[in-house]
Amino acid sequence: MSAELAEQVRRRRTFAIISHPDAGKTTLTEKLLLFSGAIQIAGSVKARKASRHATSDWMEIEKQRGISVASSVMQMEYRDCTINLLDTPGHQDFSEDTYRVLTAVDAALMVIDAANGVEPQTRRLLQVCRARNTPILTFVNKMDREVKDPLALMDEIEAELGMTVVPFTWPVGMAKFFGGVLDLRKDQMRVFSPGEDRVAGTEEIIEGIANPALSERFGDVYEQAAGEIELVREAAPAFDEAEFLAGRQTPMFFGSAVNNFGVQEVLDALVDLAPAPGPRPAIQRTVNPDESKFTGVVFKIQANMDPAHRDRIAFLRVASGKFERGMNMKVVRSGKTLRPNTVVTFMSQKRELLDEAYAGDIIGIPNHGVLQLGDTLTEGEALQFTGLPFFAPELFRSVEVADPLKTKQLRAGLTQLGEEGAIQVFRPMAGSVLLLGAVGQLQFEVVAHRLEHEYGVKARILPARFNVARWVTCDEADGGEKELKRFIDGNSHRMALDAVDAPTLLLEYAGELRAIQENWPKIKFHALREHAGLVFQQRMGD
Repeated sequence: MSAELAEQVRRRRTFAIISHPDAGKTTLTEKLLLFSGAIQIAGSVKARKASRHATSDWMEIEKQRGISVASSVMQMEYRDCTINLLDTPGHQDFSEDTYRVLTAVDAALMVIDAANGVEPQTRRLLQVCRARNTPILTFVNKMDREVKDPLALMDEIEAELGMTVVPFTWPVGMAKFFGGVLDLRKDQMRVFSPGEDRVAGTEEIIEGIANPALSERFGDVYEQAAGEIELVREAAPAFDEAEFLAGRQTPMFFGSAVNNFGVQEVLDALVDLAPAPGPRPAIQRTVNPDESKFTGVVFKIQANMDPAHRDRIAFLRVASGKFERGMNMKVVRSGKTLRPNTVVTFMSQKRELLDEAYAGDIIGIPNHGVLQLGDTLTEGEALQFTGLPFFAPELFRSVEVADPLKTKQLRAGLTQLGEEGAIQVFRPMAGSVLLLGAVGQLQFEVVAHRLEHEYGVKARILPARFNVARWVTCDEADGGEKELKRFIDGNSHRMALDAVDAPTLLLEYAGELRAIQENWPKIKFHALREHAGLVFQQRMGD
């Protein structure tokens, strides 16, 4: 069995696509699916009035706005590998969802808009990847437009992101003079042909980067590219697998996703370079992927992927062993046993029943509130995987229902949206008006839209007086439960419970927090907490 498991693990690649909004991430996701044979025709993410939308954008608000606001999961087969691809929201207001998704992958594909270079959200996401030493491949997109000089882009990526860049392909020209890319590993040129909606049967390949035919055909733009390659080969280090796997070196590819160009090289590189699933840390021990016993962790929950069935899907990353349909799984947090028979695999919103899965695979478990973000599932062992964070919100709103008869639906809807992490929901200990906490304003708009369209509740999102939130705990050595109860009772007018009933202090000003910390030295105030088991990672002030 272990030999079979090891072989299945070797075949897995699990990666996320990350970028600043509008860099072309969702378009590239579509084209990777297209080139792998998973879909036959790609939808345009911007075609708001068209009948086709991007396969990875399933939520109604995404189709209207042409942006991704929820992470989506897709599985495809390519070159004897099973690839699990996670498309993340680019918008900074949804960075928390993206952060949690990045805990479930073994590599990341960073998309950079060649006209804009490194943008703020790219930096933020890179910090997350670097903190986890996630290997990163870089795709420089939109070479069919007027863009920055490729050497300048390379320097910018190195300076801004602190990584060594190793070009695997190099562009010949740009915009209307874009001739294609030179493949530095295969010593050939792939000639650009624009505007193809389907995978071409055969792209034109010219062998030999130094082939005189290239100079004759492409003239000055080829001569410039050849000169740049000479510079790059002298200055840039050779590709070093260990440096790449440590997240310190990134292979760089150029192309135009909307034109299906440069995608093939990226897909091949993901198979050739991205690592297979590796060991994952739990509080109790490190879990190896080829262990015989099944383990997995819930990193995402999505309500209403199928609005007709009011479903709730827990996305689980298999960490070890083999999942088989109908097997018993223990939810370590609650001690409950699950035996799901309708576990699914995804092609975005399309799903298929799944019989088996291995380490690295992402599976969907339909459930009604049994599973929470961060839950560890095992065959019986008491394990708790670490690293799935929730951040203290920076924006707060109160929420009221326009029709008082729909109060029950409002609470049900917000409970589900809170459990999936779309928004943080707080129930004040004094008062009945629910409070919403978010990282960005767009989260409130999405929640209002989803409440109306998925739960039939028109909600009023109103200003709230709070601006600071901290989760509170107290060590046993400092009096534990007794001291914590004393603190909560003394501050009940500004205390609330969140989605997992963790006590939370809500304040109007950061200055208040400093004063309270001085008055209650035994209480710990946290700006970051982990779900499931409430493992607080660090103590933070304001």
